[in-house]
Amino acid sequence: MLACVITKPGGPEVLALKQIAEPQAGPGQVRVRVCATAVNRADILQRSGLYPAPADSPADIPGLEFAGYVDQIGDQNGEFKVGERVFGLVGSGSYADYVVTNVRALARVPDNLSFVQAAAIPEAYVTAYDAIVTQAGLGTGEWLLISACGSGVGTAAIQIANLIGARAIGTARTEDKLQRARALGLEHPVLAKGKSWSDAVMKITGGAGVDCVLELVGGGYVAEDFKCMAKRSRLVLVGLLDGAQTELSLATLLQKRLHIMGTVLRSRPLEEKIAVHQTFIRHLLPHVASGRLKPVIDVVMPFADVAKAHSHVQDGKNFGKVILELVPEKN
Repeated sequence: MLACVITKPGGPEVLALKQIAEPQAGPGQVRVRVCATAVNRADILQRSGLYPAPADSPADIPGLEFAGYVDQIGDQNGEFKVGERVFGLVGSGSYADYVVTNVRALARVPDNLSFVQAAAIPEAYVTAYDAIVTQAGLGTGEWLLISACGSGVGTAAIQIANLIGARAIGTARTEDKLQRARALGLEHPVLAKGKSWSDAVMKITGGAGVDCVLELVGGGYVAEDFKCMAKRSRLVLVGLLDGAQTELSLATLLQKRLHIMGTVLRSRPLEEKIAVHQTFIRHLLPHVASGRLKPVIDVVMPFADVAKAHSHVQDGKNFGKVILELVPEKN
């Protein structure tokens, strides 16, 4: 099969398309013919040698999500049939013609989605829902602050907040991304000038502060978040684009009784990943099928342009997802 291989740690130029052996589905697994996948920050970090794949996933093939059709079944479990349209998440390896995954980590692609659209769903929506709803308990009427609201997870969080009746505030570093986020349903866009936006957030919330923060940037952003968080509010740290180090006011942490959580999905044990996936199927997939939750796609590129796609995401040019199409879908 054709796969995108990391030849050595480095920039986008270290990615190469090579012919390698096809993986085989074992008990409880299926093999999927990948028709589309997406570029995520984790792929860039893996390529750079900064975020190794889990032990049960390919070390040199990036890719966390996929959409395609069932090609091989490891045993007769009866869950899926060969030829069914499916999508899901893996620890790595979806930049390839075929990927093997646990049958319980798959979902059927709704009829209203193409493979390209479906490939833009899993990582963004699973990560966002797990962080702000499952872990942080975001509820109706609460204020949610989303950093990097134009990212894949950010655009998913905007829609999830609207779905559950929360009030979302989103930051981005360009006016263009804020306007596109507003068109997506973000009622309160805020320009992140330097690393200062807490005054604007406090004004929007009438001086109360936000109840929950989805922090996708990390670094100095967390200290600014502290300034506009309400008492007993929750912050979920998902990304570290601004770095892994910062200075925080522990006095603010104590006085406001803040709850700070860090979360990752990729390195969790299989059963935990399956539980998160099943939560997505129960709570979000019906809304994807109805069209209420929609994939946000910045650009679709052919698989041969994988290095270009990585550069596009690494430079922060994308609003929503960058998709790699391996098999053009017939109309």
